[in-house]
Amino acid sequence: MIQITTDSQKNTYTAYNIGKAFYPEEEVKVNFAEDGYKPADVYLMLQKETGRDLPWGMLTGVRPTKLSMEKVQEGMGREEFIRWFRENRFVSEEKAGLAYDVAKREWKLVKDLAEKVLGADSSDKITDTYSLYVNIPFCPTICTYCSFSSGAIADYVNVIDDYLDCVIKELDATAALCKEKKLLTIYIGGGTPTTLTAAQLERLLKHINEVFIPRNSQIEFTLEAGRPDTITKEKLEVAKKYGVTRISINPQTMQDETLKRIGRKHEAGKIKEAMELARACGFDNINMDLIMGLPQEGPEEAKDTLEKVAAMKPDCLTVHSLSIKRTAEMAKQTTAAETVEEMLKLGAETAKAMDMEPYYLYRQKGIAGNFENTGYATPGKECLYNILIMEEIHSILAVGAGASTKLVLKHAVPNPNRGNHALTKILRCENVSNISEYIARIDEMIERKENLYLIDNTKV
Repeated sequence: MIQITTDSQKNTYTAYNIGKAFYPEEEVKVNFAEDGYKPADVYLMLQKETGRDLPWGMLTGVRPTKLSMEKVQEGMGREEFIRWFRENRFVSEEKAGLAYDVAKREWKLVKDLAEKVLGADSSDKITDTYSLYVNIPFCPTICTYCSFSSGAIADYVNVIDDYLDCVIKELDATAALCKEKKLLTIYIGGGTPTTLTAAQLERLLKHINEVFIPRNSQIEFTLEAGRPDTITKEKLEVAKKYGVTRISINPQTMQDETLKRIGRKHEAGKIKEAMELARACGFDNINMDLIMGLPQEGPEEAKDTLEKVAAMKPDCLTVHSLSIKRTAEMAKQTTAAETVEEMLKLGAETAKAMDMEPYYLYRQKGIAGNFENTGYATPGKECLYNILIMEEIHSILAVGAGASTKLVLKHAVPNPNRGNHALTKILRCENVSNISEYIARIDEMIERKENLYLIDNTKV
């Protein structure tokens, strides 16, 4: 067991996560006392004790580019930022450079988007916009590493239409709340939304079009079609008919034995078939997700997977480090940090060879080797929703079981979750993740959103 004493209660969470980053397999306990360590001291002490540096230094949050975005907006140059990040957060030179480059690219994309939608020099008005997220929490099977609140489709086949009834009811209520805002992006995720039948998918997409999308608009509209064994020509044609501009087909790996180990009941060849079908249906912006650090995989398997993916010529590539949560079937991370690092470098090299650039990144708790997830894209094919949700610069209105709504305000308001009258510019509410509970309590889910809007008199 690792015991850490930090200098204040507010620093216990940070100290705990620093401790777990250095000792992922150990139990870590943290208390606080006036003579305890500050987080920076905790990091330096454990760095000396282990003889290791962490790639992201003492950063423990999921959004390492938030700091770099702030510095980019202030006009800080790349070399100055790298030096500042290394000295103040102990981030490696490589990761500091990556964070700056991503933030620089993100800020340009946000400014260009704001100008396109709101007019010239409108990046400061991005809070006048929002994105819509819809959660479809069903999958063909549940991957062993997954901790999302998704259910196997076979277990819920009799309630899917009831679930869609509730989603549509929540969509209508959400549209009424944000009718004075401009919609920038739509993202339908999960789960695997393409587990829906073509008719169910059409019902959902048609309603979104009727309630949210202005005629002749060019809204970025993403549909996750992550599992190739759920993709059919009919479903892709429905998506195309209702304005979906971007889809994800997510191999995670192209190794058949690994697919079996992680609970996927399809072979790698199915991924190639799905990709060819999507291209034939006219999709010209397709993302593919990969996970580095899956059981019994190393650089050799990663190289083979990346070569096979590159041959399919996706427009975007998201390279994840395996993250194990307590609720996942897979018990723990078994791949060494050095191995994951080598695999991530292969991913970056492959993306560069495909003329892709890193455009967003984020981190997760329990992430392999304390690394990151990076999204690469061919210029012009970036997913704007990913940037907007990661940088917390505009509101995300979320619908469905387990969906989390986040209102980004122009002006700070009292934080309803704090008893000390702290102010915040971000208000959050979450829907219950249990599918049956969501159906039974749909009116309560709608009321939660309405109550958020009541907190801010300017109606965000």
